[in-house]
Amino acid sequence: MGRWLVLGLLVIGLSVVNPARAIAADLQVGARLFQSNCTTCHLNGGNVINGQKTLRQEALRRYGMDSVAAIQKQVTYGKNAMPAFGQRLSPEQIEAVATYVFDRAERGWTAL
Repeated sequence: MGRWLVLGLLVIGLSVVNPARAIAADLQVGARLFQSNCTTCHLNGGNVINGQKTLRQEALRRYGMDSVAAIQKQVTYGKNAMPAFGQRLSPEQIEAVATYVFDRAERGWTAL
């Protein structure tokens, strides 16, 4: 019984020890995907097609894109001039990009 308790505590401990490191790794993945798929139109959170629809926090709020889920939907299905990436990127990759965009918007598009 004691052995199982120790093993259980070890598993729980390992699963919560490095959440910040896991988040940082996910943001790095999102950053790489953003760099290779999005910067043509959205360099530094801007928008070369429509200057009002940037990826900055105030614009995301204004257009109802102020959550990771909303950004994921936009990236997956596209809308207007925004192409759909649902066939090019996996759901996990889209989540990583959306999380990266949301994080950058919260930080004013400062460096990672």
